[in-house]
Amino acid sequence: MTTPATTLPRLGVGLGWRTEIDTVVERLPGLDWVEVVAENLCAGHLPESLRLLRERGVTVVPHGVSLGLGGAGLPEPARLARLAEAARALGSPLVTEHLAFVRAGGLEAGHLLPVPRSRDSLRVIAENVRIAQDQLPVPLALENIAAQLAWPEDELTEGQFLAELVERTGVRLLIDVANLHTNRVNLGVDPAAELDRLPLEAIAYVHVAGGRLVDGIWHDTHAHPVTGPVLEVLAELCSRVSPPGVLLERDGNFPSPAELGGELDAIRRVLEGVPQHV
Repeated sequence: MTTPATTLPRLGVGLGWRTEIDTVVERLPGLDWVEVVAENLCAGHLPESLRLLRERGVTVVPHGVSLGLGGAGLPEPARLARLAEAARALGSPLVTEHLAFVRAGGLEAGHLLPVPRSRDSLRVIAENVRIAQDQLPVPLALENIAAQLAWPEDELTEGQFLAELVERTGVRLLIDVANLHTNRVNLGVDPAAELDRLPLEAIAYVHVAGGRLVDGIWHDTHAHPVTGPVLEVLAELCSRVSPPGVLLERDGNFPSPAELGGELDAIRRVLEGVPQHV
């Protein structure tokens, strides 16, 4: 088994940094760290807001959305180089990406699509992960995605697939509990069972986000308040392990600073084991 070579820091409770709420993020009390979409950065010209946060000692983690490690093609050197440059510019302790299929034959899917969870797919993705790890200056963590479909040739659950990928490569995990809830609604997947299959010691941090139900399908929008069922999945995870960090994602329909602060407080209460009433 391949094991992680370094110990990652305890991150605490964080928020996704977005240009639309940069000054809000700067002023939120008790914020331990932020995550920024790597593709929105120019490493040589970081936003003033991120510079100020770093000067205050706030950890900044770049989160990639387009590397496409779940595809059959090798990771593109230019995309890997950009992710590496972001990590260096931000002084980040790790970088993160999605375990997803995003392109093939020069065509972009425009969405994070689930990978076929077969043994053949696992072999290809493990090699892609090793290539990425060799080119990145800091550890890599991969995120489970929200899905509205499953491939008929799946041989493993997502939890089993991630566990085997960790065993083969030593990659870390970014567990999105909102995505686990999405897959429960859309695909009938039991979040607790999936958590039982995961190597929890490999978790780098956790995502929490809001969504909404439309015609029986759960949409992981990142533009709606975090719901009680998502916080319940977070509590389920916390009953098994103390996550190094938990981050609230918000990508649209940004609420007031007070509402954002309230959602962060709800996350803190889960981490403290306080029963939720959402």
